[in-house]
Amino acid sequence: MTLIAVEGLEIRHGARRVLHDVTLTLRPGEIVTIVGPNGSGKSSLLRAMIGAIRPARGRVVRRPGLRIGYVPQRLTLDASLPMTVRRFLSLPRPVSDAEARVALERAGVPQVAPAQVGALSGGQLQRVLLARALLGDPELLILDEPTQGLDQPGSAAFYRQIEAIRTETGCAVLMVSHELHVVMAASDRVICLNGHVCCEGHPEQVASAPEYRALFGTGTQGALALYRHEHTHRHDHGPAA
Repeated sequence: MTLIAVEGLEIRHGARRVLHDVTLTLRPGEIVTIVGPNGSGKSSLLRAMIGAIRPARGRVVRRPGLRIGYVPQRLTLDASLPMTVRRFLSLPRPVSDAEARVALERAGVPQVAPAQVGALSGGQLQRVLLARALLGDPELLILDEPTQGLDQPGSAAFYRQIEAIRTETGCAVLMVSHELHVVMAASDRVICLNGHVCCEGHPEQVASAPEYRALFGTGTQGALALYRHEHTHRHDHGPAA
């Protein structure tokens, strides 16, 4: 079963071609990471997949009724805005206290519900955004560089939380990241993008691919092994990882 299929996608920003000939599929229960240099079209691809950008060519086919949760790259909020996390989670649609509590627990920040949004740390805010994306019980969770600005321990903890969410809920996960080693080790499949799909496959396959090493250097393959995480179990809601 396919959740989303991207077929021959081309995206342009004015006269500039950002992506071309991009074809990929997402299946239930898998964690897929998109990596690539700055300007490679990663965020544009995600926005096309959620329907925020109209492609110049090709198409995005979503399974009918597919529930998608989206965590943006950043959200700028006025620190003086008098709004609690609990209130923030009820925008734009009201959610019950029970729904909010479960979402915050899954995101790893159950204690922040009464806190002011403007007083949160960067890591706490990203987890609140994650909680908000989980409120609709998504079948696909899409995250656009969700740990930007966090230190490495904070990033690693965030990605462990994503793995736990996938295990608990069975949702598929599509992430964009610039933190190659940590996030690739948490992935079932990696797609290397640079205007088109350069290579894709299991993390070790991609890390050793000439196209990947040409973009990121030969040292990344050895560093990846430091963070390698073996999946030796099956997920009840998805394929073996």
